[in-house]
Amino acid sequence: MTPAALSGLARLPRAARALLADPAEFITRIAAEFRTRLERGRPGFTYVADDNWEAELHYHLGVQIPCAGEAELSPIWQDVVGTLAAAGVKAGPMSYLSWNDGDPAFVRAIWCLVRHLNARRVIETGVAHGVTSRFILEALARNGGGHLWSIDLPPQLHPELHWQIGLAVDARLRDQWTYLAGSSSRRLPGLLKDVGAIDLFVHDSLHTEFNVLFEMHQAWRALRPGGAIVVDDIDANRGFHSFCMLVPHARSWVCQSAPLRPDHRRSDDKGKFGIVIKMV
Repeated sequence: MTPAALSGLARLPRAARALLADPAEFITRIAAEFRTRLERGRPGFTYVADDNWEAELHYHLGVQIPCAGEAELSPIWQDVVGTLAAAGVKAGPMSYLSWNDGDPAFVRAIWCLVRHLNARRVIETGVAHGVTSRFILEALARNGGGHLWSIDLPPQLHPELHWQIGLAVDARLRDQWTYLAGSSSRRLPGLLKDVGAIDLFVHDSLHTEFNVLFEMHQAWRALRPGGAIVVDDIDANRGFHSFCMLVPHARSWVCQSAPLRPDHRRSDDKGKFGIVIKMV
């Protein structure tokens, strides 16, 4: 493209530039926005956190609590927060437009699942600064190896933020990581077909009931017996509850989030996430 053409493109409105850059993903996003508006008129669901979810999860995994996770996590958190701060980014709620970084409770649950399931193949949706991605990769490294595939649609109207994607992921871990730019509706089915059986799936992308159910059903078919799905911000819709009502032979927990600072958009300023384990 000539310099004149590039200059002209830069003067177009953001939406027009996003459409020209990737028409398929732009149309997918518009459809998702339409479904989001439709869902706002539906009855919600009130999730009540399981007070003993952490102890029960560890009991299910055959591990006593507290496990070694807390001691392992603390220095990584310090490095993650320091890495983001050095780049001028403040970790936590709404640190990447309206999106949040993975909070300590959410990350701790995922860490323990990766470690105690001896996971080797993990897929996540939603990356942003890559805080959750970093902890998954660190846990896989401690397992002796494995791979993380991450799907994330960069904010199409804010290309100036794309440099922040995966910022928290250390360079030494990147050979274990495959990042796929795009929506889960377009990327996830093909990825699951290529990867085969997975040990863990993490949903932290578009939090609509439609998208939560789509991703969970897709991942469930590929999930090995004993594997787990973790869903962030379940209080945003009834998708997690609906899924758990549909699948037999599963064990699930509703867990209290613990953001680095209050998130006033979420229930009780904290929010909730869910875990479901495939029993057979």
